[in-house]
Amino acid sequence: MGRGKIEIKRIENANNRVVTFSKRRNGLVKKAKEITVLCDAKVALIIFASNGKMTDYCCPSMDLGAMLDQYQKLSGKKLWDTKHENLSNEIDMIKKENDSLQLELRHLKGEDIQSLNLKNLMAVEHAIEHGLDKVRDHQMEFLMTKRRNEKMLVEENRQLSFQLQQQEMAIASNARGTMMRDQDGQFGYRVPPIQPNLQEKIMSLVID
Repeated sequence: MGRGKIEIKRIENANNRVVTFSKRRNGLVKKAKEITVLCDAKVALIIFASNGKMTDYCCPSMDLGAMLDQYQKLSGKKLWDTKHENLSNEIDMIKKENDSLQLELRHLKGEDIQSLNLKNLMAVEHAIEHGLDKVRDHQMEFLMTKRRNEKMLVEENRQLSFQLQQQEMAIASNARGTMMRDQDGQFGYRVPPIQPNLQEKIMSLVID
């Protein structure tokens, strides 16, 4: 006796709904993997549960972003707005510029130049020579600045040495003056001033 046909409608019992979702989700992921291997198909699967939890699968031969871009091109449906498209184009342009700069840098290093023609080789040579000229100019400017700084340091050192010498001479001179004053106060004596009227006073006393 065959299985009865199951009516497709929302399962009211929460526990039964969770169990059914888990079984059928796993079945879908299994089928997606099988068709990828058996039929060499490019398959992407995204499932969102009622609680917001996401389950996804994408075939190993193609990432989900590339698959969505292909879907947008083939279906004609706009998955991204103009802002995102412009941003994507800008990113692609930056990648191309970066690749070009990396290739140019390798050429300046002398790498991957076998495919260059004579005109391109001359352009690389000119770029290298121009770069060397700039390096030499900057090197010369650096050396001249270094020499000027050295001269300034020598002059400052000379001035500081002169000022230090002057201070030492002043300190020594002050010290000698202090010692001489101390010696005069310790060993010297003062001669009392001559009194011009003393003799006259003596003679006056004798006469009297």
